[in-house]
Amino acid sequence: MRPASRHKNDASAAADTNWRRFRGEPWPAGLELQWLGTAGFRISYAGAHLYVDPYLTRSALGETLLARPLRPREAVVARHVPAADAVLVGHTHFDHALDLAPIARRTGCAVFGSRSVANLLAAHGLADRARVVEPYRTYDVGPFAVTFVPSLHSKLVLGLRVPFDGELTCDHLDDLTAPAYRCGDVYGIHIAVAGVTFYHQGSANLIDDAIVHRGVDYFLCGLAGRGFTRNYVARILRRLEPRVIVPHHHDNFFRPLDAPMGFSLRVNYAGFLDEVRAVSADFAVRSLDLLQTRTA
Repeated sequence: MRPASRHKNDASAAADTNWRRFRGEPWPAGLELQWLGTAGFRISYAGAHLYVDPYLTRSALGETLLARPLRPREAVVARHVPAADAVLVGHTHFDHALDLAPIARRTGCAVFGSRSVANLLAAHGLADRARVVEPYRTYDVGPFAVTFVPSLHSKLVLGLRVPFDGELTCDHLDDLTAPAYRCGDVYGIHIAVAGVTFYHQGSANLIDDAIVHRGVDYFLCGLAGRGFTRNYVARILRRLEPRVIVPHHHDNFFRPLDAPMGFSLRVNYAGFLDEVRAVSADFAVRSLDLLQTRTA
């Protein structure tokens, strides 16, 4: 990945939108939002910890290209996920699902998602930890009320198809190479807690009429691949009407967590801000650095 192929203003644009610059804005006491990199977040409140698409292992690019199984870096995962009440999964590509099993095994938490999530956990001997979700049903996890909304993955392969589409069906761990982490069903995830709402979109596509939530407080907006979805930013912002947009999935997730953050190839963070402003100047964009936590 040559630096010249990335938008030169990505880092400065992200710095300009960082939440540290807006500390005076209201935020519920006791609520924490931490970006874990890629599409991963931790939301904590009243002693409960909810994780969405946590991917801490961050396999190197070369590892994902080999015909060998990907292995979670369990020490890294344990360091950043010391406790969990539940994990929510939007789809099962490796950069969203590789670390599910070590988290579920060590913490004993439930993992909510598609049938592919259940198949993955069963392959690890953790079938009892899986919760196959029903769209629009509300799941109560401590202080959190969670709803899964049917969605789509962006067509990253030349704009024609979803990479590694279909259901994850591996029966043996040695079969779990990067391509074996097939997408499965895709969901947007609505979360209500502490008097505010979050909406997590881990892939930059949508089913317009499936989105029933309006006026969400914090839209956790995945950026990668949005250029392959027609008018993605305008369409989803007009459906959700969010108060604040929190970008994610713009980092180079082939770099380890302890390395300086890079930006994903052609993610064009600065261009994303222009796309938001083209819909309305009223939307606030607030970003987090890798592992940064928003608190009151």
